[in-house]
Amino acid sequence: MEVRNKRVLITGGSSGIGLALVQVLGSKGAHVAISGRQNDRLHSAIASLHAAGVAAKGIVADVTTQSGRDATVAEALEALGGLDILVNNAGGVRAGRLEKTTESEIRTMIEVDLVAPILLTQALLPSLRESGDSAVVNVASGIALIGMPFYTTYAAVKAGLARFGESLRRELTGEGIHVMTAYPGATDTPMMESSRAGVELGFVREPALAVANAICSGLEENAFDVIRGGEARAQMIALNHNDPSTLDRRFAGMKAELEEAVRDHSAL
Repeated sequence: MEVRNKRVLITGGSSGIGLALVQVLGSKGAHVAISGRQNDRLHSAIASLHAAGVAAKGIVADVTTQSGRDATVAEALEALGGLDILVNNAGGVRAGRLEKTTESEIRTMIEVDLVAPILLTQALLPSLRESGDSAVVNVASGIALIGMPFYTTYAAVKAGLARFGESLRRELTGEGIHVMTAYPGATDTPMMESSRAGVELGFVREPALAVANAICSGLEENAFDVIRGGEARAQMIALNHNDPSTLDRRFAGMKAELEEAVRDHSAL
């Protein structure tokens, strides 16, 4: 896919991977609209983009609500005149033991990480069909490929998003809409600020811009998946499939330290 002049909507585009992706796609000549819940953060992001020479339309909306999705769809289509690429990037996380996670936190993760992307994609499929050369990008997580302790609900919803994308890709084969799933590892974003898990626990954070560049390259190559983490992540994925008990033992050896490091990890 050639991203130049493509009309792009990125949810959760006011920070982190979403904001970095605006910079990358905008620099390649795409026309971008971003949505976000927080008015101040969104306007600050738009101002920083404009200062860097990247034009973007900001949409203040909560995509977990019907009214927020309606506003996102209407404002994006009006601003862009149609849609070629939808990036379901908005997400939230609450780590810690399952029995210490509240029902509200669980439901919020399900709504923002899974339900909202499904319903927003459904609403925008007619516009994507009109394009004739379009794509849906779902930003999942490396935890969707390797379930980690203390991320039970987050792993579940991100894995659900990944399988949603895989099924939708096959459903839309030959219809001019490509579907790609991105699996970032630990990334240096505001979402990770409350986590104290570091390199010693396997959380090697890479810049959001590196993830954004990889997603853009995946779009240009019509890739099915973009998996971050290099050879080390590939080996863990293979081990998780072929000998999961070995990973069980590895996680057991760091269990106490990991629980302490992520017990306050929350970005909802």
